Amino acid sequence: MIRRIIKIDEEKCNGCGACANACHEGAIEMINGKAKLTREDYCDGLGDCLPTCPADAIHFEEREAPAYDEAAVLAAKAAKENQQKTPLPCGCPGSQSKAIRRERDAVTPQMTVANTSQLSQWPVQIKLAPVNAPYFDGANLLIAADCSAYAYGNFHQEFIRNHITLIGCPKLDEGDYADKLTQIIVNNDIKSVTIVRMEVPCCSGIAQAARRALQASGKFIPWRVVIISTDGKVLES
Repeated sequence: MIRRIIKIDEEKCNGCGACANACHEGAIEMINGKAKLTREDYCDGLGDCLPTCPADAIHFEEREAPAYDEAAVLAAKAAKENQQKTPLPCGCPGSQSKAIRRERDAVTPQMTVANTSQLSQWPVQIKLAPVNAPYFDGANLLIAADCSAYAYGNFHQEFIRNHITLIGCPKLDEGDYADKLTQIIVNNDIKSVTIVRMEVPCCSGIAQAARRALQASGKFIPWRVVIISTDGKVLES
């Protein structure tokens, strides 16, 4: 039958997964980092996925397609609810990876350059970050001690802006970051690495882990270390 159905432009798709989450029928799946319409009979043609796409990669088209099968959709939902789900890292849905597109966000009267977040991805905690994600491709990577953002007042504009941000606390977090950071650097096209740490001795661990990761990766990537004082000054850059 000829009916209205969505069409996904894979060239534009950035792999954020927002459309798959918005599709209540389960017609869209993420495959190899791209959104795909895997069940045409699950697509109701209402387009809940369209407004969630930050890349404008989804549109309607009229074409030959199977009829929407509501019974099959309901059965699939019931089966999914009965399945044993694999826990997410830390058991929290908020740890799911996503890109944040600031240029499409609504601007409110309260927003200014100074107070607008520059964060471009989630999650930011090193231990929760995926090893592969579309936003790592061609990224300038910021690896920061979490206290540094609180100590340095202009942290978003000077450090997070135009960077993919990873944070951690080498004193409080268990284990070493080096292995995870090595995997991220090896598996992605990282253009540069900025390491921001506090002046306190225990904070040197995050810089040491980043250095070891860069060495272990075998890649020649420009990098620098910035040290922030406890009273919010840049001591070394």
